Amino acid sequence: MEIPQIPVGTLSHFAINADDVDATRRFYEAAFAWRFEPWGPPGFLHVQREDGSLPGPIGALQGRRDLLGGPTNGFECTVAVADVEATRRTATEAGGRVLMERSTIPGVGHLIFLADPSGNVVGAMQYDASAE
Repeated sequence: MEIPQIPVGTLSHFAINADDVDATRRFYEAAFAWRFEPWGPPGFLHVQREDGSLPGPIGALQGRRDLLGGPTNGFECTVAVADVEATRRTATEAGGRVLMERSTIPGVGHLIFLADPSGNVVGAMQYDASAE
């Protein structure tokens, strides 16, 4: 999948965290006629509409992860940023905290997860097709 150009500040990605990826996949296929294609690590699927287009921002279905000392429930959202390290610095100065240090997804970019002062989880992705 080619990563589209995403303006900084745009809600660019959502992920559905699932305990049972197959059952959750069947639910979204039935409810919204979404299709899923493997991409990246095992158990990571990209979401597409029936016609192959994106359902908004880039979507994923993945195994549930723990970012706050317990299972992540609800949709996990990521915002496009120009510089993930600068975002890390300004977010923590504004009362947020880092939940997941910088991780590089080859061919996609650099990702961190933060908690806002109220404990809400948000990802920050610096898209970079040359990331390794």
